[in-house]
Amino acid sequence: MQKDTVNVTLRLDREIKENAEVLFKELGMNLTTAFNVFVRQTLRMGKIPFEIGDPFYSDMNMTRLRGSIAKAEAGKLKRHALIEE
Repeated sequence: MQKDTVNVTLRLDREIKENAEVLFKELGMNLTTAFNVFVRQTLRMGKIPFEIGDPFYSDMNMTRLRGSIAKAEAGKLKRHALIEE
């Protein structure tokens, strides 16, 4: 028995779509199959199957920010004039 299927329209930047098609082809699938894998895994896990985050909050950035805050609190930063363009 054949399953019911529906067409879904997605909007992607052209470059993202083309790059994704190249990658998925290397993985042996097309964009439709990759999207189906993503949706099935999302349903199976009950959440997006990977972490979504802002790289600003990476461990490396946070360590550097904490160091800058410590220097500021210790009065070890130089004050510069604001440069406006």
